[in-house]
Amino acid sequence: MRAWLFSVAFVLAGCASVPAPMPDPVRAALDKAGLPADSLGFVLQPLDGSRPVLRQRADDAMAPASTMKLVTATVALDKLGINHRGRTELLAAAAPVDGIIEGQLILRGGADPDLDWPALWWLLRQLRESGVREIRGGLLVDRSLFSPARLDVGLPPFDEAPEFDYNVIPDALHLNGSLLDFELQATATGVAARTLPALPGLAVDAGAMTLSARACKDWDEDWKSAVVQPVAQGLALKLQGAFPAGCRQRAPLQIVDRQWLATHMVRQFWTELGGTLGPTDAEGVAPVGAVVLATHRGRPLAEVLRGVMKRSDNALTRLVYLQLGAQVAQSGEDTRAASERVVRQWLAAHAVDASPLVLDNGSGLSRSERVSPALLAGVLRAGQQGAQAPELLATLPIAGVDGTLSRRLKDGPATARARLKTGTLRDAVGLAGFVPDASGKPWVFVALINHPEAARKGRPVLDALVNWVAEQR
Repeated sequence: MRAWLFSVAFVLAGCASVPAPMPDPVRAALDKAGLPADSLGFVLQPLDGSRPVLRQRADDAMAPASTMKLVTATVALDKLGINHRGRTELLAAAAPVDGIIEGQLILRGGADPDLDWPALWWLLRQLRESGVREIRGGLLVDRSLFSPARLDVGLPPFDEAPEFDYNVIPDALHLNGSLLDFELQATATGVAARTLPALPGLAVDAGAMTLSARACKDWDEDWKSAVVQPVAQGLALKLQGAFPAGCRQRAPLQIVDRQWLATHMVRQFWTELGGTLGPTDAEGVAPVGAVVLATHRGRPLAEVLRGVMKRSDNALTRLVYLQLGAQVAQSGEDTRAASERVVRQWLAAHAVDASPLVLDNGSGLSRSERVSPALLAGVLRAGQQGAQAPELLATLPIAGVDGTLSRRLKDGPATARARLKTGTLRDAVGLAGFVPDASGKPWVFVALINHPEAARKGRPVLDALVNWVAEQR
């Protein structure tokens, strides 16, 4: 063991770009998976710096998959603060008079991560109980916190499943995550489908779906994109593909346009509350001096990030990333460009080399985003030296216990001890976080595999490296 460490120290002293010797269990896992050694990049070191850095491809730009979320979360905790909260507001151009709003009711999004259907209902209930009963000007939806207001419009889909929740591209409203629940149930002759909640003007037809022999847990394998058609009374959805016989499934899907969904849900809830709402809905910007009538506030950022990181929630990570830019963006500036500026300034302030960094949306759900293992290690070190270190640590999945690691590393030296962010794309897998060794000393751990077979074969290699660190003394 001492000889191994000496050889690593010699390599690092002579030429940091030369690959470090590979731990035997990791080499065996690579050979078993049929992956080349140079597909793996890593940086490993005790957090206190008591051993030399073990590194391979440490400075190479690599696809991080969802380990990129560590960058967004760490910067956000520092720059936005643990108590930062998104909010949603109902406004009007002028205060109501005798229970009547003469103009439009304005629904303004403020990057509220918790604006679900009950929260929208409660907003409207507040308005109704304040005495407002009639809105004569229809509804105006204001998404202008971010620029452009609708990032999703015209953007090519990431993959062949744009309806699923991981593919949602958020905007400042983010009402119910831009999703609507669909309940699918196999019948004797086909598939029945409905939405929850049911919406007047929205017809769902599953008559073209067939039954398959797949297991219920694999129901989405034969899913095909739905056809959406405008009709006189609203929208008609034609579901396609196959669904497992004997199966019943509820799934949140992004099929209905978010503006249509927002306006129709507001109208349905307001009508149920006994109010009236005039015709003509629109998207736009609240006028200067608009009066706030009701407010909903999301949870503090530290609480939001705990779920975001453990579930690896792409949409909410993107929402947080955009908030970094929204607080500093100049007039007319693309919010994504402002967010990237904030991240790069933070990295520079913490002496982290950002030259390998390529940013897209801050979530890792991207074909273009790149980091180096050394960059991620630098972010982890800086995060643990900062005031928000406990909050950052609490966001990370625990090996074999929860989040995206609940079914990995369940029986070994790292179980219930290592805290690591996972990452998976078709050609990239990664783990990054902190692994205590056998003496309880935490190591900074970053390992990325980039290879066409990474998603299918790479996880056992990463797990072997985690367990190897956990066994060191």
